Amino acid sequence: MPYVVGTAGHIDHGKTSLIKALTGQDTDRLQEEKDRGISIDLGFAHLDLPDGTRAGVVDVPGHERFIRNMLAGAHGLDLVLFTVAADDGVMPQTEEHLDILHLLGIDRAIFVITKIDLASEARIAEVRQEVQILAAGTSLEHSPVVPFSFVTGQGLDELRSQIAQVLRSRQQQPPPGYFRLPVDRVFVLQGHGVVVTGTAQGGEVGIGDTVRCLPQDQLFRVRSLQVHNQPVPAATWGQRIALNLSGSETLSLTRGDVICHEALTRRSDRFDASFEVRPSAATAATGVKNHQRVKVHLGTAERMAKLILLGPAFCQIVLAEPLLALRGDRFIIRDETARRTIGGGVVIHPWPRTHARREPGLVDKLKTLQRGDLASVAELFIAESSDFAVPIALLCQFLNRRVEEVRGLLQRMDATSIVSLEDEQVYTTKQKWTALQEALVTALRDFHAAHPLAPGRDMEELRDKLPGRIPPRLFRAFVDQLELEKAVVRHGSLLRLPEHTVRLGAGDQRLAEQIKSLLAAQPLAPPDLKELERASGVGQAKLTEVMRVLERERSIVRVGADLYFLAESLDTVKRVLHEEFSERGNITPAMFRDHFSTTRKYTIPLLEYLDREGVTVRIGDARRLRI
Repeated sequence: MPYVVGTAGHIDHGKTSLIKALTGQDTDRLQEEKDRGISIDLGFAHLDLPDGTRAGVVDVPGHERFIRNMLAGAHGLDLVLFTVAADDGVMPQTEEHLDILHLLGIDRAIFVITKIDLASEARIAEVRQEVQILAAGTSLEHSPVVPFSFVTGQGLDELRSQIAQVLRSRQQQPPPGYFRLPVDRVFVLQGHGVVVTGTAQGGEVGIGDTVRCLPQDQLFRVRSLQVHNQPVPAATWGQRIALNLSGSETLSLTRGDVICHEALTRRSDRFDASFEVRPSAATAATGVKNHQRVKVHLGTAERMAKLILLGPAFCQIVLAEPLLALRGDRFIIRDETARRTIGGGVVIHPWPRTHARREPGLVDKLKTLQRGDLASVAELFIAESSDFAVPIALLCQFLNRRVEEVRGLLQRMDATSIVSLEDEQVYTTKQKWTALQEALVTALRDFHAAHPLAPGRDMEELRDKLPGRIPPRLFRAFVDQLELEKAVVRHGSLLRLPEHTVRLGAGDQRLAEQIKSLLAAQPLAPPDLKELERASGVGQAKLTEVMRVLERERSIVRVGADLYFLAESLDTVKRVLHEEFSERGNITPAMFRDHFSTTRKYTIPLLEYLDREGVTVRIGDARRLRI
């Protein structure tokens, strides 16, 4: 099982010396660190355990000015070696580091009382008591305490034994979700290119894999991998990994980026979270204020943000710049000037909407996101989405689970409906499905009532009138399902309810007979729409509605713009053409006009209609009958 061990504690309390005693490696890699005798940035080493396991080691700086660097190295630790010097005892950064570890959910620690060669037994006992008081009520309460001296080596064997014992007791399940590695270091290796390092939070990665860098959204290929300075073909969660990446923009990589599986694509510019304020911040004179500007540390990233309080245990963080945040990620909040740690929490929704003041049911929803089972959380996310249905890829990232697990979960859930598109399945809730179906049926019913002679409503026009954002492709799949259930009937692009039929009432029937009579008066020179309107004394809208019914019945045919003929008149034209012109070759417009005793106003539309019907073929300005 992979392990990562980290340090914590006030400046000059012996963290780096402790790691050197355990590993034989000096984690101060910068010349400035060696010159000043203090750790400035993160240091890395490895520790060989008695069972042959090799644990990664992250040494963090203790100075208050470098808390941001400490935070970049404090995530993903399995065990913390927390140093408190026997001569100084508990100091300001001792308290702040403990707050940070508690807020990050780290629950395995060994408190190491260092420099015991400079203190009496009574002083060591006093510092032990200070440590126990400090840890009370935190995730590190009841952690073992080991006195140690780098000078004499006293306590080193006991410390090694305690480390092995604590790590053996830590039985971890593989973290859910895809591969993620928050970048804590970027450098160029001569002859190899750009290398990034970090502690993998989940998943696996192998040579040749394509990985994504967020928040920039760049794709890279993994050229090679190392774990504890040893080349490996693949690496996994919980390991300290160095990735040699190839890509067009590798020089843009920096601490705070996340190298992840290419399936992870969406960034967060705000997130909802559970929130805990540490006692030191709650009792401070400034307190914690709504809409307060703060600094947020998540993974190795640091962002300016606005803190919006959503009750005593929840908040929304609005980020000045986006980052990758997933459910379950822990974060730390410090004040705007980075002088003190305010609190921290756990991300419960990485892409929430802006919440209105006194939003009904908000706290209950946040509690479901925080403590609900995976099915409840998935259903709430789908229900709250502004989209009608959610693709499984987005749901996987929201739940921080792999696609196989999410697909199985959704299939077991009674509350979801599946809409199959050509290349994917999307999911919605039964409540959303039912609501959309009811809205569609109501819209069609209202349309039929307002337009009883219309055969149906145009699908796209109907889609635009329905609530929610429904893409055309998804709407077609939705209608397909409703057709299978016989809830609607589709004719081409028109939709109607199954019970809807077009029947002309007595008044409309009289108008229909009048229209046919007017068209029959001069079969090949009928009145156009405006003339019909004047002759019938009926408005154009009503006239057009009845004429469309006659069109569908094939009583009349629309030949040109606002020009209609009786179907039997056109049948006569077709018959006469075949009887009298089949042996005469080309038919010119003049010949057609003279033979049928009509005018050019009707000749050209009739010839074009015959072309469309396949009765004639146009050759220049003339026509020839199709054989």
